[in-house]
This record gives sequence, C-alpha cells and structure tokens, in this order.
Amino acid sequence: MVKRVLVNLILTAVCLFVWLPLLLIAGNALMSEGEMLERFGALFGVGNSPVKAVFLPEYPTLRPFVELLLDSPGFYVMFWNSCLQTGAVLGGQLLAALPAAWAFAHFGFRGRKALFFLYIILMIQPFQVTMVPGYLVLKQMRLLNTHLAVILPGIFSAFPVFIMAKFFESIPRPLIEAARLDGAGEFSIFARVGIPVGKPGIVSVIVLGFLESWNAIEQPMTFLKERRLWPLSLYLPEITSDKAGVAWAASVIMMMLPVILFVMGTESLEQGIAASGIKE
Repeated sequence: MVKRVLVNLILTAVCLFVWLPLLLIAGNALMSEGEMLERFGALFGVGNSPVKAVFLPEYPTLRPFVELLLDSPGFYVMFWNSCLQTGAVLGGQLLAALPAAWAFAHFGFRGRKALFFLYIILMIQPFQVTMVPGYLVLKQMRLLNTHLAVILPGIFSAFPVFIMAKFFESIPRPLIEAARLDGAGEFSIFARVGIPVGKPGIVSVIVLGFLESWNAIEQPMTFLKERRLWPLSLYLPEITSDKAGVAWAASVIMMMLPVILFVMGTESLEQGIAASGIKE
C-alpha cells in the first residue's frame, strides 16, 4: 500500500513538472502589457527587478488574443501554411507508407531484410545529416521555396513505414489465410483486413506525424526563404519583445491542435508503439 502511494506521488510530481510550462504559457497569454513588463521586464531589458512568474495574472485580459486574431494577418497566413503542409504530409505518408509497410510485413522478396534495414538507418538519421543532399535534390528539381520542398521529404519519411510494418506483422496469420481461402486477392486483404485491423497503428502514425510536421522548424527554415510560405512554427520566433503577449497567445493556439489530437489518439498511440516494439 505504501509503495503504491509513493509511486502515485512520484508520477503526480512528474506530471505536474511536465504540465508546469504549459500552465505558465496559458496564464501569461491572459496578462496585460503593463503586468508583463512588471513581471518579466528584466528579460526584455527593462529594469532589473526579478522575474515573477505566476499561473494566473492579477488582472486577466483577452487583449493579446484580440490583437493576435484581429490585428495580425500574418498569423492566419502562417496558420494556413501549417495546415496545408501538415495535412499534405500526413495524407502522402498514408498513401506511401501503408502499402510499403504491408509489403515488408507479408511479402517475401529478395533483399527484403536489407531494404528494411536501410529504412531503419534512414529513420535514425537526423535532419542535419540529410540537409545538404536534400537541399541539392530539391534545388535540382526546382522545388526550393515552394510548399513541396517541405511536403515531399515528409511524405517519404521512413518512420511511418517502420511503425506500420511492425504493426502489420502482428496481425494473426490465420486471419489472412482465411481471407485468401474466401477468394480475396492481395489488395482486397490489405484493404479489408490490414487497414481495419491496423487502425491503432494508423492512428499512431497520424499523431506522431502530425506532431513532427506541425512543430517542424529546421526544414521550413532551410527550404523556404519567403515569409509567405512559412508555417506557424516560424511565426513565434519573429515576434518582437514588445509583442510578448501576442507570442504567448499564439503559443496557446499553436498547442491546441497537437494537444487535442494527442489526447484523442493516446490509446491507439500506445497500441501502435507497443506493436512496433519500441520501448522508452
């Protein structure tokens, strides 16, 4: 009993530590400009008073949100860019990764293990390693400074293939053999057995892919030179210190979609990661 209580206390403390920055952001987004300078003036080079962080300001106001949503047209442009780029990446990943993962899981062909090992190598490579080759390829294809410069590399990411291949391998063989005995072809088995049974893995791919694309900074910063093409992840660093309240408000709005999607897909995400054999 004591051990269980101790574990619960430790887990609660860890959860509070994780949620602490989010609660501070939400509280600061409701802070007026005057209170912002009073509490964080030292960070902006105004005065030497110590920083006084709070979860809820003394006089909450929605002015930062009003200024962001009504007086910041650039926010909507970058928000749309984020939606366009992330949506296209996720749709492309599903079209490219699901058939590839099914082939790795259920088709036997020469070089299958070597090719899958290559996928794993590509998956663990950081962006900095592939940045220069990717830049040269996109330049040769004349896709730099277009949405496709961010979308195409994301579509052919190796991580969704790895997740779904492991999940498809966990589908019971008797279920697939029963479908073959009923006269189903390979595509029919994939569409009517693989995709429905693999739904938790597909949801996990969508959630993880969304988080990666929505929060991407290095890729758009490298491949997109014009501000009109920038996603929302590049909007926040451009906000000056005198618009700190707007920055907090933009941070809250930017976090809403990932948090909602993550909460809705937590159960499927756990099943997908467990099936893929990934352990923290």
